[in-house]
Amino acid sequence: MIGKSQPVTLVAVTARRPATEAEARALASALRLRILRLCLDRARTNKELAKLLAVNPATMLHHVRTLVETGFLVAEDERRGSRGARELPYRATGKSWTLSVGEGDRGSRALLDAYLQEVALVDLDTTFMSRLGLRLTDEEYAELGTRLQNLLDEYQGRPDSPEGRAYSLFLNIHPDVTRDALPVEE
Repeated sequence: MIGKSQPVTLVAVTARRPATEAEARALASALRLRILRLCLDRARTNKELAKLLAVNPATMLHHVRTLVETGFLVAEDERRGSRGARELPYRATGKSWTLSVGEGDRGSRALLDAYLQEVALVDLDTTFMSRLGLRLTDEEYAELGTRLQNLLDEYQGRPDSPEGRAYSLFLNIHPDVTRDALPVEE
């Protein structure tokens, strides 16, 4: 069984470096992960993000500043809003894809929470879902994870299709503790 006592290393096409403590803390927030997703292919202002995510603008500003300070968001050219107010739009840099945040519960919980918040807004009839139970050795598990990561790296590296629809993907391979709770029959 694979668990915290038996880490399995996955090899990916994209070279990843370990996140700094500040970067790991920045990514350990479901709200910040959602901000990055919203700013992935369209620059958005603090006000727009606050409205889209139903968050107080002052709270949103704190999260946006944290993401800017850690290099996950970058400010674009200032623009004027509909009433002439100064607005500063932000765009995601894609930096999070190049980092390894380790196997801490903090980052994993944020990823799961962001996914659950986002998928709660979706008509499930418009999604592709699949579930599969496997029994793998540590080596087979590492191979599966590496192949999946390489496929994700390939798609992440492709240029966006301007006429395409925005999609989000969440992938989780986990030990099936319920199946391993009982002894394996021979």
